[in-house]
Amino acid sequence: MSRIAKAPVPVVSGVEIKLDGQKVTVKGSKNSADFEVHPLVEVKLEEGELRFAPKDTESKSGWAMAGTMRSLVNNMVIGASQGFQKKLQLIGVGYRAQVKGKVLDLSLGFSHPVEYPIPEGISIETPSQTEILVSGPDKQKVGQVAAEIRRYRPPEPYKGKGVRYADEYVIRKEAKKK
Repeated sequence: MSRIAKAPVPVVSGVEIKLDGQKVTVKGSKNSADFEVHPLVEVKLEEGELRFAPKDTESKSGWAMAGTMRSLVNNMVIGASQGFQKKLQLIGVGYRAQVKGKVLDLSLGFSHPVEYPIPEGISIETPSQTEILVSGPDKQKVGQVAAEIRRYRPPEPYKGKGVRYADEYVIRKEAKKK
């Protein structure tokens, strides 16, 4: 049985939620989005909270789906009110990042610069040459963009060079001995 599904989603001030059958519409200062809830899950809006429960309370998959739907809608509410953010660091000599219009220009030690087109709905900032801030209202999209940027040069275990998340710990290996 899902414990997550039992926790209600609080409606934050500044966020408007509408229920139309199985369709949930979230509108806030940052974004507006709509989501179709799975048919096995029942949604109720009462007293400023969204509550999720399976239509068949004996079903394990119903509880699991209710927990999933609750998490997705909660992420939409948080995204509409404050948004999500991932921070990346470039570690290595000569590794640089710079935003040029709708393109992120990366120098990652290759013979050519890497140009990453910034998707719609995502904003990328470079506070310094070795930091990248990926932000937006959609948690999945922010994480996907950060993962795609990291994939160009993941951190290697010997010197730790590469693109890594700000809170990521890279396990270092010892060099080969004679």
